[in-house]
Amino acid sequence: MPCEVLRVDPVSPSPDVIARAAAVVRAGGLVAFPTETVYGLGANALDPAAVARIFTAKGRPAANPLIVHVAEIADARTMVAAWSDLAQRLAERFWPGPLTLVLPKHSSVPDPVTAGGPTVALRIPAHPVALALLRACGLPLAAPSANRSTELSPTEAGHVLRGLADRIDLLLDARPTMGGLESTVLDLTTTPPRLLRPGLVTITQLEALLGPIARAPSDPAQPVRSPGQMARHYAPQTLLEVVTHSRDRVEVLCGQGRRVGWLTHHTSEKIDSANVLRILMPAEPVSYSAQLYAALHRLDDLGLHCIVVETPPSGDDWLAVHDRLRRASTEYHQP
Repeated sequence: MPCEVLRVDPVSPSPDVIARAAAVVRAGGLVAFPTETVYGLGANALDPAAVARIFTAKGRPAANPLIVHVAEIADARTMVAAWSDLAQRLAERFWPGPLTLVLPKHSSVPDPVTAGGPTVALRIPAHPVALALLRACGLPLAAPSANRSTELSPTEAGHVLRGLADRIDLLLDARPTMGGLESTVLDLTTTPPRLLRPGLVTITQLEALLGPIARAPSDPAQPVRSPGQMARHYAPQTLLEVVTHSRDRVEVLCGQGRRVGWLTHHTSEKIDSANVLRILMPAEPVSYSAQLYAALHRLDDLGLHCIVVETPPSGDDWLAVHDRLRRASTEYHQP
């Protein structure tokens, strides 16, 4: 049965609409809602049966844990076995916002949320609709991105419906999200803290507060502590290549009669061919991040043979963009 879609103001959401969504969550249902990063797919994090519906709807592997969203720092503290001074400092600085903290879980957190591991990933979202829903529910929400597993994350309601229209109960449509990429995930159970997933809070911002952060991959023998660790993830259906000097690659493909989508941040590079759809991306990381998934969704809808992405600039502020493109691509050239 198709899901119910309710339009909601992204700044001042209607209490009646939010109350309807909260009732669905309390009844064990699935609600897609906007955050400041991407659209999330929420269920009562304390209800194992509701959490299981998330995995079924997305086709998500059970070994891939979920992020739990809460409304207040006090709510986060109830989900963990130990709340550190470091967690408090980070929460006061970056919450509400796109930073997820990994901490030892409290026994009340169901195993499906954490993929059976000993830690839980937590954040407070900054979007008014997400916060209103959390407060109306009075519950923590387990909420991965509202898309089929491994596919492109949704930044607008249409993206959600494309993959999940007949798999969820309700969608709060609050127009496109602003951030465009998923949250940064920081593991606080290690010394020093370990970056598990780069995101909209940059490692530069984190290290300014904490000092050096570990960037090496976590131990593969241990349970996965964060989403976003799969080798293939955030991917369009269309084959995607990330290459330096992408104009040359696009010309080769056009010469083979291929229809190509092309993302480049170089304003001077153009190709006069009906086989090429060029999207000019911003040359700075915040705007690029905000537009990336929307651009890839647009190209993915066109039935192209290939998407070619010019390798973005290097540097710490571009880590999240490179991470998403590397996991989405069939070929990736490190800058």
